[in-house]
Amino acid sequence: MKLCFAASSGGHLEEIMRLEKLKEGRDCFLFTEHGLEESSFCERVHYVDKIDRKERFFILHFLALFRRSRRVLKLEKPDCIITTGALCAYPISLLGKLRGCRIVYIESFARTSSASLTGRLMHRIADLFIVQWEEGLAYYPKAVYGGGIF
Repeated sequence: MKLCFAASSGGHLEEIMRLEKLKEGRDCFLFTEHGLEESSFCERVHYVDKIDRKERFFILHFLALFRRSRRVLKLEKPDCIITTGALCAYPISLLGKLRGCRIVYIESFARTSSASLTGRLMHRIADLFIVQWEEGLAYYPKAVYGGGIF
């Protein structure tokens, strides 16, 4: 089984890197934003530019992110995408779902009292949606409580 780990830089990437045991013995790659080019989490890493929902040309950059995601999926052909979010992870997850990939989303450890935008979007497409706090079950009807990654 080929795995794609997808996460934005910062805390989301820190959380995904806590899943070290999941990649043992499997072909995997990391899809993330520029910023941690020294990552040794997976041998293959595909980087994308950071974008912000509030920037002036967000739509153009978001469309470019979809194009880059499509190219990576065509090249790598993963069976499953495991993601902790946020923005850069949604296009590859959505396109992966359309290609038949299984999608596993883990809501951020920081989300204790509300639903994230990425979580609300991913809840619709994830095959397995995991929250790290029991309180998260109130926001996501099909979620399962998995405990904290940390």
